[in-house]
Amino acid sequence: MAAPKKRGCLGCSLPILVVVSIIVLVLVIGGLLAGGVGQKLFPGLKLPGWLVVPKPAPSFPATVVFHLFALPVTNTMIATWITVIFLVVFSRLVTRRMELFPGRLQSILEFTFGWIYDLCISVAGEENGKKFFPVVCTIFLFVLFNAWMGLIPGYGSILIHRGGQETELIRAANTDVNTPLALALISFVFVTYHGFRALGAGWLRQYFDFGGLFRSFGQIFHGKLSIMGIFSGIIQIFVGLIELLSMFIRIVSFTFRLWGNMTAGEILLLIIAFLFPFAAGWLFYVLELLIGTVQAIIFSLLTLVFASMATAVHEEAEHE
Repeated sequence: MAAPKKRGCLGCSLPILVVVSIIVLVLVIGGLLAGGVGQKLFPGLKLPGWLVVPKPAPSFPATVVFHLFALPVTNTMIATWITVIFLVVFSRLVTRRMELFPGRLQSILEFTFGWIYDLCISVAGEENGKKFFPVVCTIFLFVLFNAWMGLIPGYGSILIHRGGQETELIRAANTDVNTPLALALISFVFVTYHGFRALGAGWLRQYFDFGGLFRSFGQIFHGKLSIMGIFSGIIQIFVGLIELLSMFIRIVSFTFRLWGNMTAGEILLLIIAFLFPFAAGWLFYVLELLIGTVQAIIFSLLTLVFASMATAVHEEAEHE
């Protein structure tokens, strides 16, 4: 029996390996010469205009592209609509014909949903986990695909003329502070709703606990003065107000954590694309995919944890 022929390096034949090496070398050299580093090292080098990468000029505010009646539509709103439409269409196509032995896409979707569902159950328990799952899963998918789709060519590179200036037609939604702020407000309302649902108006007791102070003052009418009781009551009120303040600080924290990471990633990609185009950009694309995933997990997990804490107050009150 003849021995199998040995393939070249990395399982590729020698001609294919040579062609790939030449392509990589051309991209590296071309990227070096066309980028900011090459333009600085070789100022007299004349390259075609389409090959030279312009200096990045990132802008923080989203740009209004057109008006829908009286509603100004920004480029990040268009990106948000694209994400929502994609998620709806993709989910519909995958779940239209469910199979006992799922294909690749159905397996990925089932694995993602199963992982998030198990996470909700492990953090919040069986009953609350089922209640929290739809919102937590929606937040995760929305943040994730907003981040991933912002890396697709066309986001930030398709320019239109408006008001005598060039502006981006589509820009990653997470880089507009209004999108993370809207998600943070949704998370805040979600946690607050479940807190009230679990304990009613008594849920506010953790933020406005005047009972200890009132009881201490009430003892004065019975001839008892408890300085420590009054002091402890004041401390309880102060701690409650700090907890209330922390509830609103979560909105700021949620907003700027997501917005800051996504905006910094976009600026980093623009700088790398300017300094070393065609060469090192793919490494940072992989990094941005990872960062988008991490941010989606953090945002949805914190929402789940805070909602679980809000219902845990109810469970502790029942045992008192």
